[in-house]
Amino acid sequence: MFTFIIRRVLYSIPVILVASFVLFWAVRSTFDPLAKLRQAHDPGAVAREIERLGLDRSIVEQYFLWLRDFATGDWGTSSRTGSPVFQLIGEALWPTAQLAFWGLLVAIVIAGLVSVYSAVRRYSLGDNLLTGASYLGIAMPAFWFGLILIQTFAVWPKQQFGLAEPPLYFIGLHSPGQSGFDLDYLRHLVLPVAALMIALVATWSRFGRAAMLDALSSDYVRTARAKGVPRRQIIWRHAVRNSLAPFVTVVALDSAVLIGGLVVTEQIFAIPGMGRLFLDSLVAGDVFVLLPWMIVVAIAVVICNLLADIGYALLDPRVRLR
Repeated sequence: MFTFIIRRVLYSIPVILVASFVLFWAVRSTFDPLAKLRQAHDPGAVAREIERLGLDRSIVEQYFLWLRDFATGDWGTSSRTGSPVFQLIGEALWPTAQLAFWGLLVAIVIAGLVSVYSAVRRYSLGDNLLTGASYLGIAMPAFWFGLILIQTFAVWPKQQFGLAEPPLYFIGLHSPGQSGFDLDYLRHLVLPVAALMIALVATWSRFGRAAMLDALSSDYVRTARAKGVPRRQIIWRHAVRNSLAPFVTVVALDSAVLIGGLVVTEQIFAIPGMGRLFLDSLVAGDVFVLLPWMIVVAIAVVICNLLADIGYALLDPRVRLR
């Protein structure tokens, strides 16, 4: 297993390098990092920045100069705010990581339970209701569902019962002056997590149900039934365990996408995360933030793929043997 992990890590290094070069080339070809400086009509300042950034060199030389600075923590300065890019991304990554962690945790538990129930009670009333709910969740726009949650659980109760404050908050992750894991944090977290997990549960439960049905119809399950193994043991020890591998893969891949930022969710609930940072930087044409942001997301995707491979190998020894 250790050899398998080392091999996967070594495979990931060239993937990250190739992805970073492609992103670097795409961003430099699309955006002009000196656009705002050119508008000031100061040829001397433009020339100094061209020399400092190496824009007069080939794209390969520019990439290696940028990669050297990026690897040493020098990610440049935002043209929109004037703050260090490393600081901006660090501050934005933490709220997104919190929201993604709780959303993934709740979604994994609910989707797993729904998958097992729907597969074991195939075509029952409960299975049909959950299937219909999952299709509704997949088709439901995230922004619309988020607004419905705000209206139903925050605005309406406050207006209807004359409350001084809503039962659940919908702006940020903390009230002004508050921090840490407390009741205020939970009241801020419920609505964005619910908006985030609805599509995940809907998709993962369908995927998990299919994997569970495939496991229940396999030969080893029929053999266990013929030997008189208790039904509960067949479901949880044999079927669930063997259906986890594809489920873990899709969860890991979707997790990488979430690290890139929950643009809709963060905009609706005013959470200053990666998605909001990307949108603000894109509108402002802040190339100094966009490029490191994309590289961080690309690294997150590679890491999540690596974790998926490791999880798959832990669940299925045949993978690491090959």
